[in-house]
Amino acid sequence: MASAVERVQQTLQQLGIKAEVVLLEQSARTAQQAADALGTTVPQIIKSLIFMAGDAPLLVETSGSNRVDVQKLEALLDQPIRRANADEVRQWTGFAIGGIPPVGHAHAIKTLIDQDLMQYDDLFAAGGIPEAIFKTTPQDLLEMTNGQLADVKEDSG
Repeated sequence: MASAVERVQQTLQQLGIKAEVVLLEQSARTAQQAADALGTTVPQIIKSLIFMAGDAPLLVETSGSNRVDVQKLEALLDQPIRRANADEVRQWTGFAIGGIPPVGHAHAIKTLIDQDLMQYDDLFAAGGIPEAIFKTTPQDLLEMTNGQLADVKEDSG
């Protein structure tokens, strides 16, 4: 069986996305750690978060500087939403929290993409483990995930 990183790289290639998963010297488990390791800004880090919409998983790709507003998700999907626990995350994605990539999951997962990510030329996503990351673009993120743009962030103030 392929490693988590290999699975992500193979999926990117199969989708025709020209991105290379690279291993960092240190963990990029948090958006801040990833930004520091890459010399980029936290908002350009993609956080891949798994929620449960009833019995079905929901992947939310959000900017590293944003928090997801669960009430907005519930309004968008017209059903109760909760954060998935670690076991559910691994069951649906095949990855552990801290290294969840946008692609290569064990099961197909409906995906919502934070519209704030569209303002950047370059984005950085987890590559299957906390030390792996790949560079991508907003357009490629939409394409690789078949995601739907949405307003998912908590409003400040």
